[in-house]
Amino acid sequence: MIQSLGDLLSVEVGGVALLTLLLLLLAGFAAGWVDAVVGGGGLLQLPALLMVPGITPVQALATNKLGSIFGTTTSAITYARRVRPSMRTALPMAFAALLASYGGAVVAASLPEQIILPLILVALIGVGVFTAVKPNVGQLEKLRHTGISHLSRAALIGMIIGFYDGVLGPGTGTFLIIALVTVLGYSFLNSSAQAKVVNVATNLGALLFFAPAGHVLVVLGLLLGVANMLGGYVGARMAIAKGSKFIRVVFLIVVFALVLKLGYDVLAEWGPWLFHHVQALTGASQMSAPLPSAH
Repeated sequence: MIQSLGDLLSVEVGGVALLTLLLLLLAGFAAGWVDAVVGGGGLLQLPALLMVPGITPVQALATNKLGSIFGTTTSAITYARRVRPSMRTALPMAFAALLASYGGAVVAASLPEQIILPLILVALIGVGVFTAVKPNVGQLEKLRHTGISHLSRAALIGMIIGFYDGVLGPGTGTFLIIALVTVLGYSFLNSSAQAKVVNVATNLGALLFFAPAGHVLVVLGLLLGVANMLGGYVGARMAIAKGSKFIRVVFLIVVFALVLKLGYDVLAEWGPWLFHHVQALTGASQMSAPLPSAH
């Protein structure tokens, strides 16, 4: 019998405590909002999923894809109705991203994440500094390529970032916006609109591998999907109303958060090894330390 708020929050729904479920749904709404504006919602949703007792990392990744596809689809439709993004660019990019994301999901278990994360971290820091010191970047639309040159670059962007999304995932929408602004010359608003179309494809590509393999927790993913849809709709409407300047500010905040998250992961992985070798070089210690697991 429920006699207090604590008793109520400890009630299990489908094997998950009500408090944990509520926190998951809150994270899902926030992730949908962030994804709709600049991408990077996985920074919120993935850690929240890992709070579920007994869930494996691959199940968390797969379930995150199911929840996210509802939010990205909602925000993509909302943008399409009001911004009119260039589907001539978005669709080839999305097709390439779908195929690459499937491939990324297939090799996710064997790719050395310890090597990739430092490279991503360096790229993010560079992009954040570039965006911060050039306030006019992404404010106006100045397309840099036309015809086959434009489409081939769009497809290459979709392929590279789609593969990344299948393997790791955090910040996929952010990377898409980076590429659309800096490589192709779109505004932040148009880039964000096109990124949602591509993000739907990357989520779908990964799910085509994860779902048949039985990694998706369907009920939990659908509940997250509802929260993502609400967050995606609110985020897309806000981004459209406030324009490229607002998106640029949120973009910089999300890039900063990504740098902190990936920086922590890199430090946790490589820190003991680097510390040992610094000590060895200075003659302070001869104690052995194991290499990161990728080596």
